[in-house]
Amino acid sequence: MAVTDIKNASAPVAKAKVDKPTSLKRIRAYDHIVLILGVLLMMGPIFVAFMTSTYDHVTIHREGMQVGWGGNFVQTYANVLYQEGGFTGEVTGILMTQNSLILGIGFAVGKIVVSMLAAYAIVYFRFPLATFSFWLIFTTLLLPLEVRILPSYEVVQQLGMLNTSSGLIIPLIASASGTFFFRQFFKSVPNELIEAARIDGAGPFQFFWDILVPLSKTMIAAIFIIMFVVGWNQYLWPTLMTTEEGYFTLVRGIRNIMQQMIGADIPEYNEALAMAVVAMLPPALVIVIFQRMFIKGLVEQEK
Repeated sequence: MAVTDIKNASAPVAKAKVDKPTSLKRIRAYDHIVLILGVLLMMGPIFVAFMTSTYDHVTIHREGMQVGWGGNFVQTYANVLYQEGGFTGEVTGILMTQNSLILGIGFAVGKIVVSMLAAYAIVYFRFPLATFSFWLIFTTLLLPLEVRILPSYEVVQQLGMLNTSSGLIIPLIASASGTFFFRQFFKSVPNELIEAARIDGAGPFQFFWDILVPLSKTMIAAIFIIMFVVGWNQYLWPTLMTTEEGYFTLVRGIRNIMQQMIGADIPEYNEALAMAVVAMLPPALVIVIFQRMFIKGLVEQEK
């Protein structure tokens, strides 16, 4: 009887061991379904925009958005990248891409440099009102660009920085998002590193350059990706700061294409969609290439 009882008691355990892998497979199937639906939801509009850009503007105006392949791919994208246009007849998609890269990279690099130095001073230097200074800087997050755009424009105009790359980049750097991230990262650095550097005779600059910067490389990569995408997608600021076509960005170029009417007042829908697809590629490539460092910089602390 004792043996029978033991066998009966072990039966539910064996059943549970059999059912557990089945439930895990069911959960994984649901995860894959949700992931596929999310991909379709996110990539669907991009797919439709790309396919529609391969048609001519007359077909798009007459039949609307398309999901099939058209026969105008090479001509459309060649016009977007190399055809000269604008009032001066000298603006190309390559030039606007170059301006967007200058804005995105310049904004990201400038933001990282200024934010790291500000966070380093706030965390490691003892001076009066250090905490107050940080929160004063932090309050700039409550004032987006649209709120301070008129005084910012006046300052840039008085400094003679209109229609310049520095006028596009420098005013955008003045916000506290990067300073906040680097401050939190620096505060998590062990005090033993500071004491060891002090014993070895390292000065403030050497400690910053030889210790903090290498430790912050994943955080730098994460901040660079975020700020590059923010700078690349700027539309309102370049529209106000640039009146010369030589400084137009890709995002602004899309609007200009939609304003150009040809023939029977039909906009170049195909070229506008093609330029939108081209404008998506650099940020997407940056995220794909640096995605591991991006995730590591946000969720891990490399000490």
